[in-house]
Order: sequence, then C-alpha cells, then structure tokens
Amino acid sequence: MSTTQHQAAIQQQLGSALAQTDLNGLGAKYQGKVRDTYRQGDRLILVTTDRISAFDYVLRQTIPFKGQVLNQLAAYFFEATRDIVPNHIVSVPDPNVTVALRCKPTSLEFIVRGYLVGHAWRTYRSGKRTLCGKVLPDGLHQNDKLPKPILTPTTKEQEGHDEDASREDAIAQGLISAALFDKLEAISLALFERGTQLATEQGLILVDTKYEFGRAPDGTYVLIDEVHTPDSSRYFYLDPYAKLQQRGEPQRQLSKEFVREWLMDRGFQGKSGQMLPDLPDEFRSKVSARYIELFELITGKPFQPDTHPDPEARIRAALT
Repeated sequence: MSTTQHQAAIQQQLGSALAQTDLNGLGAKYQGKVRDTYRQGDRLILVTTDRISAFDYVLRQTIPFKGQVLNQLAAYFFEATRDIVPNHIVSVPDPNVTVALRCKPTSLEFIVRGYLVGHAWRTYRSGKRTLCGKVLPDGLHQNDKLPKPILTPTTKEQEGHDEDASREDAIAQGLISAALFDKLEAISLALFERGTQLATEQGLILVDTKYEFGRAPDGTYVLIDEVHTPDSSRYFYLDPYAKLQQRGEPQRQLSKEFVREWLMDRGFQGKSGQMLPDLPDEFRSKVSARYIELFELITGKPFQPDTHPDPEARIRAALT
C-alpha cells in the first residue's frame, strides 16, 4: 500500500480501533496496559490492542493499527532471534493475536541501552554518573553513543513506576539469582547485538530496548512479551545521525518517545496532580503512521492493515 492508502486506512479506522476485548469463553482475562490476556491451561491468548501507554499511564485514546503493527513486528523478531534464545510463541492466528506458552515472568525487565537518551539522559543531565551500577564517563551529550551497550534493569511494579535496579540490588532483594541474572544479561546483550545488526541493514539505529523472560512449563527460560517493537524500543535514522549529532540537533527517531515528548510539552509526566491530556485525531493519525513506517523500515516488507470494521468479531472468528 502507498502512503496515501495508509493514510486513508488510518482515517477509516479512527473510530474502529481496538480499545479492548471481551472474548467470553476463551479463558480468564487479565487486562494489561496494552494487551488483553486470556489464560487457557498452559497457553495464553495475547491480544495486542490499540491502546497506548506513557509514563505508566494508559492514554484515553487509541492508535489505529498499533496493535497489528506490534503483534506482527514482535512475531518477526521472535523468529529472527530464535537461534539466540527460544521464545513463547505457539502461533499467530490473527494480526492482533499471538497464542503463547504460559510462562512465569522474572521479576525484572532487562533494558539494554546503546545511546544516552530518555531516562538515562535525564539521569545523566542531573549530574549522576552511575545508572543501575554502570558507571558512565563524563563529557557525554544527549543521544551520544555509549562506549558499549549497558544493561540497566528495572523492577516490574504492579502499581506506579518501575524502579532502576543494579545487579547487586536485584540479587540482594531476592528478585533473581546471580547465575540466572548473568545468563539473562548475556542473552540480552546478544539480542541487542542482533537487533542492532538487523536495524543497520535497514538504515536504522537500535538505540535502546527492553527484554522480558519467563520460565516455561518445561523449566527453561524463554523470551516473552515482545521484542524490538516501537513500544519496547527506540530507533534513530542511521543516515543523518552523525550530522545531526555534530550540530547538536534532535535526532530523527521512530519510537514512542515522541509521544512522551508531546505529553511533556503539555505538562504531563505521570506525576501526582498532573492532568493527562487527550490525543487529538490528527496526532493519533500521526502516531499510527509512525508505527506503520517503523514496521516497513525495519522489516523491509509492506504493511497490510486489516481494516475490518469490528476487529473483536474478526479475532473471535479466528480463535473459535
């Protein structure tokens, strides 16, 4: 589809985006920030909706096709990294749906950073030079490439913000054993290297990302949730990076960070007393186009949106 056709499809779907599901009979439901999860024995039905979150808040408006992009992009990268670590995917029966093994998640998210952006930059700018036990050199600027990728884990909080955790903190708190932490750190760095390679081949830079792992029914640890999607990762455009950095200008990026920046420009950072702004349709369309653009850039394949007027009915039919 052309850009014009994508824009037309986005406009058509503004009123039909998948905000939530109610798939009675498909198992006990758990609603996360973005996914609706249904449990069936040792299987999970993961429905990636068009909800979007920022600063640990789910925004009131949806982003057309966001769920389709995330689900299909995750499936693409799960397959592209299967030789590094097994994953939880059983099948992908619908553009928004993944059937997966039911795993017990670890208590940490494994965040790998290759560049000084986002939370890491805000911490560095405040004068701190240590992040999750990793020491950063003086003299860095926003968006600079780090000497080497670093792991900066966070805890997974049920409510409120996730908290930074060093290796020592995580082990001391009983969140994970030393042996398992070291194993998953090595896997995370290998995944980041693969993601960097795949991004470079498509003219992009994988800036940072998060990985989640879980213990499968057979006792092994596998990659779960999503991988290298714009909800879990940041990407810069490769070609203008050096020139923009030399000039001290903002980088062109494909990620959810520009949504966070839009919210911050309107006085919202998820802090107490701040009012969550609504996303106008024009901005929703722009965000949707960004997600589609990232899918096509990173995979090198055209995105084919499913414009069914009732996505939930389509999903139910695919699963039953």
